Amino acid sequence: MSHYGDTGITCNPIQSQFGSLVTAIAESHRDPSHAIPLESSALPNRDTIIDIIHMVRELVFPGYVGQHKQQSGLTIEYGICKLLISIHEKLHEQIVCALHHHKKNKEGSEPDNHSEIEQKAEEIVSKFLSKIPELRGVLATDVQAAFDGDPSAESASEIIFSFPGIFALLVYRFAHELYLLSVPLIPRIMTEYAHNKTGIDIHAGATIGKYFFIDHGTGVVIGETTVIGNGVKIYQGVTLGALSTRGGQKLRGAKRHPTLLDNVTVYAGASILGGDTIIGKDVMIGSNVFLTKSVPDGTRVSMKNPELVFKGKSPQDFEQQFVADWVI
Repeated sequence: MSHYGDTGITCNPIQSQFGSLVTAIAESHRDPSHAIPLESSALPNRDTIIDIIHMVRELVFPGYVGQHKQQSGLTIEYGICKLLISIHEKLHEQIVCALHHHKKNKEGSEPDNHSEIEQKAEEIVSKFLSKIPELRGVLATDVQAAFDGDPSAESASEIIFSFPGIFALLVYRFAHELYLLSVPLIPRIMTEYAHNKTGIDIHAGATIGKYFFIDHGTGVVIGETTVIGNGVKIYQGVTLGALSTRGGQKLRGAKRHPTLLDNVTVYAGASILGGDTIIGKDVMIGSNVFLTKSVPDGTRVSMKNPELVFKGKSPQDFEQQFVADWVI
């Protein structure tokens, strides 16, 4: 049997072969230039934050998710109160961790007044929870936009249960409120969870109006300083991004992403880039368009179709033959 230094920890022969590796990893943990902090206990817990997402989702869409739908014998007030207590407790704890970590990471020191951080976290949680009725109203318009904009949708229930765009929007709208309250880390953890689940990447800092619909959704990217008006619809593969991020941290706080005014439609694969790019009201942007300049109200922007060359039968001959063979 052997020991690790003067720790008193005894290991068997199989464990002892890792002695030098244990020492090397421990030394790397203590290296001040290392990017990963040793005091990981100060960080928020990702699994708990995901639990919070689903609990708030249950408040927004009661009866569709979570346990509340199984409590038919209880009053709706009881179920709401029970959820609010759990959300308050867990979110407060995670915000305290995030604020502690942020202060230590930015200032290199522990907070002087723990009670001050506790009080700040309490204020943030109270403000966030007070926004839930308003968030429910906005998300109801998003569900309606999905139903109105997708002829394959059979009902609002189908949209809430299964549409990735609605889930990504719901998480974004929660995260955005925390972002506005200057909560570090947690908004990004939330939106990256939705990104992982849906393929839709919406930064918590983006500003998005009501009645917003993401059709299909996979590959959509909406950057931090994007501003989107009401009644906007975008399709899969759309990027609302920055012209360049080569400036790195020097660009923090600058308007890097485009502005889309009300009732804009952006079709699949389009890229709209730049903080000075403004897309006017009622504009339609066609598939695969690449835009780095503003577009006036009411304009249609499209790519010129490339010339297609068919060798063999013409498309018209094929269609006629198909109709003759298969259509009664």
